[in-house]
Amino acid sequence: METTRAEIVSLTEKYGGPWGLNHTRRLLKLIDIISKGQDYDKEIVWVAAHLHDWGGYSTWAQEGVDHAVRSKQVASQVLPQMGYSAKFIAKVLECIETHHLGGDDRCTEAKLLSDADALDFLGVVGVLRDFAKKPKDLKNACAAVKKRMSQLPDLLCLQRSKAIAELRLQEMSWLIDRFEEETFRLY
Repeated sequence: METTRAEIVSLTEKYGGPWGLNHTRRLLKLIDIISKGQDYDKEIVWVAAHLHDWGGYSTWAQEGVDHAVRSKQVASQVLPQMGYSAKFIAKVLECIETHHLGGDDRCTEAKLLSDADALDFLGVVGVLRDFAKKPKDLKNACAAVKKRMSQLPDLLCLQRSKAIAELRLQEMSWLIDRFEEETFRLY
């Protein structure tokens, strides 16, 4: 499957650019950290991490269709062509479909991916992601950060993820407080 892995990495970069590929790399690093002691299929997580946002990239995105739903649709077309088994594909699709949801009623691989994805929106990287998307709309960027801070921790399943989130939330609070002070709350 090494050729397939190289192809998946190449396609992730093609569709998502450096942003999409680096997001995937961060997820995989986070999964390495939060998965300690977990029994799971690393290949399922690896493939799902690469494909989970394809439906949000311009090549595949569809107006009015949530990117997780669209990513699942795309993956269901692409993975059989790469030779993966139906059982493997079913688990990857579950991971992709639920990567923005919480809940323990999912496979371990899905919980790992969704926890890592939520963590990637927290901390300094989370703040910078939102401000990068809205560089001239500081009020809405700040509001988006605060919304993530209030919603994402409730979606986390794993104790390691919750501990990392706690630290990242402290970093975010400090950064947002400093931002608000230095802008005199005029934005």
